[in-house]
Amino acid sequence: MSTRILQQVREAIRNLNPGEVRNAAERRLAIRLVAASEEGYAAMEEFLAPAGCSPARRTEARGMLFRAGDAGAPGRFDLEIWEAGLEAPREAFLFHPGKPERTVAEILVRKEELGLALARVLAPFRRPVVEKVIASISKENALFALITALPNIAPGLWELPWGAAEAGSDTAFITVNQIRMLFLLAAANDRPVGYREQRAEIASVIAGAFGWRALARELVGKIPFGGGLIPKAAVAYAGTFVVGKSAERLYRIGYGYTREERRLAYQEAYERGKHVARSLLEERRRQKRAATG
Repeated sequence: MSTRILQQVREAIRNLNPGEVRNAAERRLAIRLVAASEEGYAAMEEFLAPAGCSPARRTEARGMLFRAGDAGAPGRFDLEIWEAGLEAPREAFLFHPGKPERTVAEILVRKEELGLALARVLAPFRRPVVEKVIASISKENALFALITALPNIAPGLWELPWGAAEAGSDTAFITVNQIRMLFLLAAANDRPVGYREQRAEIASVIAGAFGWRALARELVGKIPFGGGLIPKAAVAYAGTFVVGKSAERLYRIGYGYTREERRLAYQEAYERGKHVARSLLEERRRQKRAATG
């Protein structure tokens, strides 16, 4: 069984290209700032490239920012950020000095494809992007755990992430999706991305896969009449969440969770995972009702 799953993991890994993640994170962005005064420009620049950054990072960040009318500015911009109160074009984002995190949130909703590049260089974007990566992949894995346990799932009811059909088993899919998460988290934290560069973290994910699988099977077996679906999905969510949070700390400050921190984080994430699983099941029921009229 272990050999078969490892083979499935190897097959599914073929769908992952860390080079694509690197390219997305290293994309050179141009951001146009528009303000009514020097103070307005200074506030935006200090928020996006704060003095607490390293000199190299601040220089790179400042190189992405262009004031309106700057000589040598590019002909097109990936983003425009205007000071609140000015009559900005529809595609621009407003900067609210009292609540600048609103600007970050709005940009990540409307310009999701820029998230990695923004997080890698601009400090205010890093934590929101990292949190979104961990939450979304944890939810994907919970969803896949449910799909593999529920009979007669209509393929169109849920949009699955990459390579679900090729994964072969829920364990293989969840494991490879966690490896994908490692690539994204490293990129967002401006760390090296790749199989060789992250071999220790990847080996840990693969080694832990069988522990999560055994726990999920045990929980499902103890609860009759399909009641174990929620625990199974919650295990997939919690295991992925803990992998993500530990990796995020590793890439941010150089060391991951201790065993005790993993245990505590898992307990909390497991409870959250049960809520996520119930929500996913309810969504499926609504979609089935809508599909059948």
